[in-house]
Amino acid sequence: MNVTLSSESDLENKAQRLRAVLREIGSCVIAFSGGVDSALVLHVATSELGERALGVTGRSESLAEREYEGALEFASASGARHEVVPTRELSDPNYAANPVNRCYFCKSELYAKLRAIADARGFAAIVDGFNLDDEHDVRPGRKAAREHGVRSPLAEAGFTKADVRGLARQLGLDVWDKPALACLSSRFPYGTPITLDLLRQVDRAEQAVHDAGIRVCRVRHHGEVARIEVPAQEVAAFADPVLRAAIVAGVKAAGYRFVALDLGGYVSGNLNPSAV
Repeated sequence: MNVTLSSESDLENKAQRLRAVLREIGSCVIAFSGGVDSALVLHVATSELGERALGVTGRSESLAEREYEGALEFASASGARHEVVPTRELSDPNYAANPVNRCYFCKSELYAKLRAIADARGFAAIVDGFNLDDEHDVRPGRKAAREHGVRSPLAEAGFTKADVRGLARQLGLDVWDKPALACLSSRFPYGTPITLDLLRQVDRAEQAVHDAGIRVCRVRHHGEVARIEVPAQEVAAFADPVLRAAIVAGVKAAGYRFVALDLGGYVSGNLNPSAV
């Protein structure tokens, strides 16, 4: 995976291409999750297109409350046009059963709602925050994006993840170093049915870890066991009895009987088939 930041001149060229892609599109609905990728697209699209750019956030049951609030705050601070639409992917048994292609069903519902908005209001396209490095990840939702004609300006302009963060930092976006975003359903091994109660349980458990001062974490759900993943350099922090006790108490309060720390550290997509 390419994680090398482009030179300053290369990044500027990519930024110009991004702006050109958005101007060529003319008007768009941005699938805005609150993560750094879609935040950059929303910011640049608003800069280039003004009222012809509309950010839309799907209020999904699998979106952590802290992430939802962060998306609202960013959109408000940026001055972008922004709306929220409810999504109910848990009502789809195909999604709730948690198959390997779960994300396809989630994105299908989201993009169908964004397509309805775009068609009803005369927006030329739906765009997302997909970048070149995402091509190397497990992304069942890309099929849904193709089916709904979603464009990916970052990928079209040649952006890697490092480029996204680099330009976001140059532009003064406070999300430039925000940890990678993934929906709460990604915390469950494939085949484990997903319910609203379980999503809320994971959300509360992760919030307990964040409240203890750990910025990046995943709480993987294994029945009564919460398996906490943090970056490898943060594992040693759990030797602090005060921090450890606070996390254990908070995670158990969320509904888990046992609390485990994965000594292997945080691995993005750890429950994907390719990672098993």
